Amino acid sequence: MSIKDEVSDKYSLRGRVYNRIREDILDGRYNNNDELKEIAIGEELGVSRTPVREAFRQLELEGLISIIPNKGAYVTGITVKDVKDIYMIRSKLEGLAARWAVDNITPEQMEEMEENIYLSEFHAGKNHTDQIAELDNRFHEIIYEACNSKMLENQLREYHEYVLRVRRKTLSKSGRSTKSTEEHKMIMEAIKSGDRDLAEKTANDHVINAYENMVKNGLYEAYPSDEKRNGDKNGQD
Repeated sequence: MSIKDEVSDKYSLRGRVYNRIREDILDGRYNNNDELKEIAIGEELGVSRTPVREAFRQLELEGLISIIPNKGAYVTGITVKDVKDIYMIRSKLEGLAARWAVDNITPEQMEEMEENIYLSEFHAGKNHTDQIAELDNRFHEIIYEACNSKMLENQLREYHEYVLRVRRKTLSKSGRSTKSTEEHKMIMEAIKSGDRDLAEKTANDHVINAYENMVKNGLYEAYPSDEKRNGDKNGQD
């Protein structure tokens, strides 16, 4: 079933097209500076060129593509510096979310968090990478929901999605999944004990540790460098 068949509303259709292209860029389907062709994408998704063109404009505002007049639309993606910036910002915001979660988390959310830790420990012992990644995502989502701030939750979900691909690789390297689960447990215990300062610190440290592990294991290769991007652009011009 094509996207066009799934929805008929104009704005919903545009949103679906935008999300599909955005996911493809963040998942690494396209390389840096690849040209995105309206006709080809429209045919693939079963839509006209109009919603594709509208999606391109939105993606350009987000910084994921660059539209060059009389040439076309080209993927800019996420650079090494972008990844670092996202992790540094996330560390602060996730700390704030954990701090607010201390006062707002529900018994149901705490129960789900405890179950998440239990399952994460089990799958880490079995080296079940896919399950670990899914549980890791859900742990962070519980905190986002528990902070009781739609603005903060939405911002954190955006940043979380931006680095999803490199995070998957991080969790599969050098026992990081086990260490990550231990850090999740520390965050949970701080929230459960009602210690706002400790909850904020452990959540902040957790994101910083994930970033440092990524650097240590050379996972920057998942994204193009700023130098490479500039060099490729110069070559195109």
